[in-house]
Amino acid sequence: MSKVYTWDQLFSRRQFIKGSVAAAALGAAAGIGLLRPESNLGQGISDQAAVKGTKLVTTICEQCVWRCGVIARVEDGVVKMLEGNPDHPNNLGRLCPRGNAGIETLYSPDRIKFPLIRAGARGSGLWRRASWDEALSYTAEQMKKIKDKYGAKAMMFNSTDNLSQPFFEILLKAYGTPNYGTQRSLCFNSMTTGFLYTYGTPQPGTDFSKCKYMIFTGRNLAEGISNSETQEMIEMVARGVKVVVLDPRFSKTASKATEWLPVRPGTDSAFFLAMINVIIKEKLYNKVFVNQYTQGFEDLLTEVKDYTPEWAEKKCEIPATTIRRIALDFASAAPAAIAHPNWRTSNFVNSFQTERAIAVLNALIGNWAQPGGLIPDQDLSTLKLGVLSHPAFPIAQGIRLDGVPWQYPMVPLAYGVIQTMRDNILTGKPYEAKGWLISRQNPVLSIPERQKTINALMKLDFVAVIDIQASDTAYYADVILPESYYLERFDGLIPIKNKIFIRQPVVEPLYDTKSSLMIYKELADKLGLGEFLPFKDEKDLLAQQLKPFAVDLEELQRVGHYEMQDFKEDHSKDFEFQTSSGKIEISSGIMAQMGKKAVPTWNEPPRPEKDHYYLLTGKTAQHTQMFTQNNRWLLEVFPENRAWLHTSVAAKIGVKMNDDVVLESEVGKVSIKAYVTEGIRPDCIFMVGGFGHVSKGLKAAYGLGASDSALHKTITDPISGGSALSETFVTVSKA
Repeated sequence: MSKVYTWDQLFSRRQFIKGSVAAAALGAAAGIGLLRPESNLGQGISDQAAVKGTKLVTTICEQCVWRCGVIARVEDGVVKMLEGNPDHPNNLGRLCPRGNAGIETLYSPDRIKFPLIRAGARGSGLWRRASWDEALSYTAEQMKKIKDKYGAKAMMFNSTDNLSQPFFEILLKAYGTPNYGTQRSLCFNSMTTGFLYTYGTPQPGTDFSKCKYMIFTGRNLAEGISNSETQEMIEMVARGVKVVVLDPRFSKTASKATEWLPVRPGTDSAFFLAMINVIIKEKLYNKVFVNQYTQGFEDLLTEVKDYTPEWAEKKCEIPATTIRRIALDFASAAPAAIAHPNWRTSNFVNSFQTERAIAVLNALIGNWAQPGGLIPDQDLSTLKLGVLSHPAFPIAQGIRLDGVPWQYPMVPLAYGVIQTMRDNILTGKPYEAKGWLISRQNPVLSIPERQKTINALMKLDFVAVIDIQASDTAYYADVILPESYYLERFDGLIPIKNKIFIRQPVVEPLYDTKSSLMIYKELADKLGLGEFLPFKDEKDLLAQQLKPFAVDLEELQRVGHYEMQDFKEDHSKDFEFQTSSGKIEISSGIMAQMGKKAVPTWNEPPRPEKDHYYLLTGKTAQHTQMFTQNNRWLLEVFPENRAWLHTSVAAKIGVKMNDDVVLESEVGKVSIKAYVTEGIRPDCIFMVGGFGHVSKGLKAAYGLGASDSALHKTITDPISGGSALSETFVTVSKA
């Protein structure tokens, strides 16, 4: 029988050295300056250090979902530097802090280095090492057992946006389950559905380069970095473009803006409805565009006639004179003006209506496909990769556990509502769930009411996790299948307009890990579903994707990208809107059919009671959601999250900067350090997400900061399925 280890024993220095590390490798890493004398970074370096010489290798970053181009400098088998690839449009040669810190994750002592099978009670932290054959066979056996006894619907699949996601989705469809969850309902469901039911496309682009007036709501590009967009935003500010930011907090984006409006949380829609009111009343809308490309304008006239700036001032607490001025200035800059689609708005149940108002405001000024305006879906003007040929998928049996579409009829199937899926594991309604396969996701830390998620995991018969490190969710798994880091593996190819980019290994895998592509393939084989992923290995898959093009894989690896010179962008369908009417739907036909308000409307959001505060959450430039908090380099510049308190609130409870405070909601309580500032509304408390890890396998991050998911209530918008995170209210007291 294999020996049982705790996390400390599994990943001790002695185990590293005994398992795969030569003293020469550690010396090589220290010699090039990768390691500090006191650091244990690099204990995972294998005999890569025996490789002599220097090489530059192009690949694609995965420290977030933006997929920036990277050039890795490898010296004597050790990755010494990561730089931005100037040929890649997603970052134009620049890397953010997270991208630069990718080396630390590669050589992190906390990486999972071989498959693990639980050897004690779930969540006990007791594990035994397993071979890949045993771990994959065990996973397949459990999945077969669940399918045979309860049906495929009893098994849930969960992933997030990444290059291997399409192949994960092939595996789940081949297995036959209807139950698929993503992170979208925790992030931007309101935005994508709002624009989908207006323009027929879920996420149009924005032309920063020629824009003359920009309004951001819930889009903090200076901290929630989307590399190329963030660069474009900063360049736009430098050109003197008028930038207005609605945010209850003085974010870094707000600090770059021409004007910061500390809007009351949940009332953004009042602001935009009043702008629409002014633009219509003053006849500043683009009459030709509205008549030719939209439908429902008359319905909008009736709806917004009472949404005056004076009315909105009482709702959003922005002066009526300011709202009117901004509406007039915005219209005068048209069509080179954008109310940004944003991502998260205010995280309220009414956020869908906010996004509908933003979408309609853009339509009124006719900025669609105009310089400085909204950009149509670029997928129509992008090279198409070769596809795998496989049998037809079996018909998934049973309704979905997350309520799509029977509870949430307007949520696209590809999005799902992950918080409802978690809740229905616990209720056993409409049927019992028995297993969960999770790849590159961390539901324990991301879904509201963390303890509920842990309870859901404890209830299941089987949990398998594919990850690089021991995430909070992996800590409660039955088997952990370790994925190779992005610097060690291939993934699916990336087409961007007339170019194709490749993620490829810059060093060989340091440990007994596999790419997710091969994990899905080998698991499919053991499930008897191998014909649905018909490739021998990663290179075979990429060769199939390259079949339509005059380039082979070896050349693509050498150059880093392929460019089709005679490719022409197709803009012929820019004004063909994929809506029921074929036009921009100011009044949505689908919403009318569903018995919903067909035009943007006002829904009053809840307010906190006396001595309670809105709980706001968001990002920082140094970390990516739930992913990078165990990166030691990034922890040096952002070691833990703190609770932003207005100075008046801090004085009221007798708290100074960095004092410990207790935040408590209806569902949880945390202790966290205070950040006392004038840069937040007095009725709000803000904290960066992604801290407060419960996994003891994340040694650097464990015990740092506090988790917002321990405080958030589970409240879901019935239209978009989005999680209304900011409808959680908290009290604060000195610890």
